[in-house]
Amino acid sequence: MLLGLNMMSLFKRNRFRIMYYVYNYCYCHRRIFNSDSFTYFQTFLKMSHTFTKATLTNNGIKTNWDSYMSFSETIDNPTKEQVIQNMLVIENFLSEEEELSLFKEVEPYMDKLHYEFDHWDDAIHGFRETERLMWNENNMKILQKVREVAFPSGSSQLSLVHVLDLAEKGFIKPHVDSVRFCGNTITGLSLLSDSVMRLVHEKKKENIIDVLLRRRSLYIMKNCARYDFTHEILSNENSKFNNYFVHKQRRLSVICRNEPPKIL
Repeated sequence: MLLGLNMMSLFKRNRFRIMYYVYNYCYCHRRIFNSDSFTYFQTFLKMSHTFTKATLTNNGIKTNWDSYMSFSETIDNPTKEQVIQNMLVIENFLSEEEELSLFKEVEPYMDKLHYEFDHWDDAIHGFRETERLMWNENNMKILQKVREVAFPSGSSQLSLVHVLDLAEKGFIKPHVDSVRFCGNTITGLSLLSDSVMRLVHEKKKENIIDVLLRRRSLYIMKNCARYDFTHEILSNENSKFNNYFVHKQRRLSVICRNEPPKIL
């Protein structure tokens, strides 16, 4: 499955180079093509190149969004561009050693807890969770790196870090995090397993975005992606990305949030 995803990713990353070669071939042989078709293809190529180039870098973070994000055909380009700017995934953010360091610190406590299959707002099934303030020195450095990447300098952040342990059979239902408990940005490290996060527009339910969260990646969800879309982690029965099955095993997420705006 991962080989298939990697090959698909490789094709996507190079598809505009391929289109460039096709364009050059069509240009050299343009007499055999319908002129309207050729003009349409030429315009499409320029628009695609501009759109992709404009979305590769966000606040100094370079990402290949098409390797981790899949949009339904109902989403228009302005909405797509907004989501690309506000739903980021940085793959291989953690090294294997950093992942192990975080796991070793939280596992002794998590191991004492039982997985629960109900939640106070019915949002999560098959989970156990905790919040941590104190971390060892190495892990404090990792979390500081997360905060520096995900939040603007000087922004107020919640000091407690949320650790959510999702069982292999667990899943998270569609929800929007309460504005009472956090601000406009939610960021999370994915440990132990790949998974698929789905975003669904609250008012336009046909607008669906699947986000591949690979093991050791960091996601940053903010602004319109955080407020206008529900988010969920798909169960294994539904866990697909671009028609490829993604087997979610036990998944640990380490989540940081900024403070909600103060009400005057």
